[in-house]
Amino acid sequence: MTRIFLARTSCAVFALPAGMALALSPAQAREPAPTPALTPALTDVITVTGQRPDTTGTERIDPDTLPPASGPDATRLVARLPGAAGLSNGALSGQVQYRGLAGARINIRIDGQNFASGGPNLMDPPLHYAPLPLVARMEVDRGVGPVSDGPGLAGGVDAVLKSMPFNDGPGLRTGYDITLAARSADSSYAAGGMAGIASDTLRLHMLASHESGGDIETASGTIGGSEHERSAWGLGAGWRSGAHTLSLDLRRNETGPTGNPPFAMDIRYFNTDMARLAYTGEFDTVRLELAAGWADVAHAMNNYDLRPAPASMMARRETLAFAETRTVSAALVFDAMGGELRTGIDRAGSNHDVTITNPSNAGFYLNSLPDIDIARTGAFIEWTGGLPAQWQGELGLRADYHEAEAGLASTGPAVPAMPGMLAMAFNAGDRTWDDTTLDAVARLWRPVSETATLRVTLARKTRVPTYLERFAWLPTAASGGLADGNTYVGDRDLRPETAWIAEAGFDWQSGSVYARPTVFYRRVDDYIQGVPFDATPGVIDTPVEMVSNMNGDPTPLRFANTDAGLYGFDADFGWRIDANWRLDGTLSWVRGERRDTGDNLYRIAPPSLRLGASYDAADWSVTLETLAVAEQDRVSRTLGEAETPGHVLVNAYGRWAVRPGVEIAAGVENLLDQPWRDHLAGYNRNAGSDIALGQRLPGNGISAGIRISLRG
Repeated sequence: MTRIFLARTSCAVFALPAGMALALSPAQAREPAPTPALTPALTDVITVTGQRPDTTGTERIDPDTLPPASGPDATRLVARLPGAAGLSNGALSGQVQYRGLAGARINIRIDGQNFASGGPNLMDPPLHYAPLPLVARMEVDRGVGPVSDGPGLAGGVDAVLKSMPFNDGPGLRTGYDITLAARSADSSYAAGGMAGIASDTLRLHMLASHESGGDIETASGTIGGSEHERSAWGLGAGWRSGAHTLSLDLRRNETGPTGNPPFAMDIRYFNTDMARLAYTGEFDTVRLELAAGWADVAHAMNNYDLRPAPASMMARRETLAFAETRTVSAALVFDAMGGELRTGIDRAGSNHDVTITNPSNAGFYLNSLPDIDIARTGAFIEWTGGLPAQWQGELGLRADYHEAEAGLASTGPAVPAMPGMLAMAFNAGDRTWDDTTLDAVARLWRPVSETATLRVTLARKTRVPTYLERFAWLPTAASGGLADGNTYVGDRDLRPETAWIAEAGFDWQSGSVYARPTVFYRRVDDYIQGVPFDATPGVIDTPVEMVSNMNGDPTPLRFANTDAGLYGFDADFGWRIDANWRLDGTLSWVRGERRDTGDNLYRIAPPSLRLGASYDAADWSVTLETLAVAEQDRVSRTLGEAETPGHVLVNAYGRWAVRPGVEIAAGVENLLDQPWRDHLAGYNRNAGSDIALGQRLPGNGISAGIRISLRG
């Protein structure tokens, strides 16, 4: 079994098996970040502020591996993993794609806490609440997530924030972890971190960060309305007595005016409060784990602050959205059948409400997603231990009962009659739903030689429709982050997605060379995506098509159950050439198809190869990195997806450990200032830009960045 640590450094992608871990010299070493008890062979740990224990005593590597010119979005860190990619919907609105799946299909958490995003277009996906100056590490499940973490079709992601650990010795200990960064592509800066104090029984820390940036400069011109602003702060406290630990974390996030050029509107604000209380206690041979969480999001977006306002006051729009999430969980962990057995229950409930308004007309409003309550109650059992023939395994079974109910839709007196008719039809129908889902996971691994470990995963995983996919009665551009320019309506008869998953791979290390290839296949029954609203697209003969045509789209889509298949190959690999030189790389390839029509799935990352050559000295390192991305011509014809050409980018990074606790990293992205377009980027909808309306948004031009880390 091998836990993989992908350190966040100024160097190239660096993911080594445990036997090849590199660490700072004792003179530069700092305390390791705490590592949770995860299954090593099945987990990638992207370490940001901690470091690996020194397993060789000779090699040295910087623990900060995200290039300093990469921008504020935490998805960029996960996107450097094999099989992963990032969807850029704005500076602070990126989503993770993993082996072709994104959005609600990935179980993403912040410090172990699940919560619902506030906006119907996922302008605040979960990693929106993980500012990089506050992130200690990312933990990414390889392939699929364990059933104990909840449902989800793809691997899970947990962004662990910085915190103050207990002092293992007598007396009080203070600590701090501060990050300062700047980038030229958007004239941005970021500052933040953690400061705390701890004894062996009590700990207390404060978190704070602030980020701000302007419009992004590209080789094709300036992306108008792409600026960003975000502040976050919080408190954390813990108590420990013997085998009992209690923790409380409180956080506040305030996002100011931030551009989302692929969407019809931009962020005016997100005001979000979060709290989490957790307890762990050992009782003889049984461990009890309890947790409760709460999150409250208030959100506003509009179409006139960060882009040219519509000429007519009647066309101005501001949408107000609210989301509240409550979670509780309990688990018992004990030895059984030669391994560890974990069994537990959990419940998550959320409330959503979305209203579209015209700020200059109090009589114009549409309650497009009215007072929607969603609840899930689950139970699981999971066993990890040794199996016959030297196999190790994690075997899990999970059942969840889901409920959803929508309130009454309403429209204002200034709204035309046709949307009011749609609201009346929605209110007259059944606005409740319930169903039960079942997940099963078998993750197996065994050593096949002294240098290789074989991995096999078989799973059945499920996902229920989101509130938008089920209850959207008004055709709008809200799509859960697809950013494709289409208008969508929901379907109350949607069935849950069911994925049948098979994966196989191995971790191999021989001397100074390593490789971790994986092949995978996901057959997804009842896959949810947009399809033409009816059998006569373009013929406007229904109220939904009439309203959609009034909003500029004569061919609306509805969320529907289809059938899909995703398969592919990914790997990371490397070679330590000598004491100073090394090569590291990742390779990703995924194919997504609709099994019912033969069309391609929408917004699937093209094949890519990232390769970095690094020179490591005692106190500094430099890396020259190349990212080659193939063209993507296997696009969704149903959703009108445009093809993209391939591109090659050259990046250069370096770091310098000035003295213990002080480190400087600097770098240049897109060193040759190449024009390029990421296939996962959306299409421009901001007229105040050098980029034409309807064109895919380009990537940044040449961009220099610097990051200063202060720890003690």
